[in-house]
Amino acid sequence: MKRVWPVRKARARFGELLNAAATDGPQIISRRGVETAVLVPLEEWQRLTRAAKPTLKELLLAPGARTENLAPRRGRIRRRPIPEFDD
Repeated sequence: MKRVWPVRKARARFGELLNAAATDGPQIISRRGVETAVLVPLEEWQRLTRAAKPTLKELLLAPGARTENLAPRRGRIRRRPIPEFDD
């Protein structure tokens, strides 16, 4: 069962928060009523990070550059004429 913990209560009862995450799953921590962070069990974190492929490290170490999606294609742009100056 997910539960929202105000940050003050999460600090004061961290052991209980940790146990709840381990037994009940992800626990949400809020600051000033705004949900800010989530404490998840280690197994779930490992599953999520394994599912996030490719990693930034893998992309940077890849043999070929992948530049096709870095910048949008340019359309037909009308350019202003270059003014000529008298010498």
